[in-house]
Amino acid sequence: MLSLMRWLGRLSLINLQRLGSALGWLAYALSGAYRQRLRAHVQQAGFGPVVRRQAVAAAGRMVAELPWLWLRPLDRPLGARVQWQGAALIEQALDAGRGLVLLTPHLGSFEVCAQAIAERWGQRTRLTAMYRPARQPWLRTLQETARNRPGLATAPAALAGVRQMIRALRRGECVGVLPDQVPPEGMGVWAPFFGRPAYTMTLASRLVQQTGAAWLLIWAERLPQGAGWVLRVSEPSAALPATANSDAALQLACASALNDEMARLIAQQPGQYLWGYHRYKQPRRVQAVTGEEAA
Repeated sequence: MLSLMRWLGRLSLINLQRLGSALGWLAYALSGAYRQRLRAHVQQAGFGPVVRRQAVAAAGRMVAELPWLWLRPLDRPLGARVQWQGAALIEQALDAGRGLVLLTPHLGSFEVCAQAIAERWGQRTRLTAMYRPARQPWLRTLQETARNRPGLATAPAALAGVRQMIRALRRGECVGVLPDQVPPEGMGVWAPFFGRPAYTMTLASRLVQQTGAAWLLIWAERLPQGAGWVLRVSEPSAALPATANSDAALQLACASALNDEMARLIAQQPGQYLWGYHRYKQPRRVQAVTGEEAA
């Protein structure tokens, strides 16, 4: 499998994305469960067949471009393939020196975000990105190798990873989180997402609350014909709720606010959202996350 990934990584980005479109439609045709979930989620969000068709192909492109991104040599920067909108917001947050939390949904090419940030600001600060280790050993090794680049560190979705991110913020560094990723049981609350309860992490808001860090929204729009990506950075539409009758009520209010922010980003380009992701599933038990917690 690694040999196949290396071979794919040598293909051009446009050819990988063309292949990905076909693979996306193949997966949609072969998996009834995936097809039903994707259609239901698109409909739940209020979008129609056009968005659904775009999302089928976009999901395949997202997967197909991973070998190019993960196995890209260090001496081959993203360079002109990345265009920035709102980069000044990151500059201002870094100048403040109190740490920065960057939030992105499963929208566009979210794998590009971390690499592009590290490439642009890696000599000034480090970005620690949280990820969920793959179950397959070969893929887990590839993940860890590919995502650990100059200016970029990774933190597993476990208590050890949370501590790592808090330390990074207290040093004035950046951390990256996908707040629409379903957390383990006990690490989230049920909050509305496109009008339906979804188990939503409390980590993102707690990182801000516990460290006083700034927070911004970012996502990478995939351009057609392998032209690259536009990284769009924006401020949240409102500050996170600061007070409530209880901590549980506060975390619910914060999770609801973050879900609204994610929905606002998704509405900018709904055809590139990963609608097939099992967003409304029951969370898994904490014990299934990692054995590090037992240590």
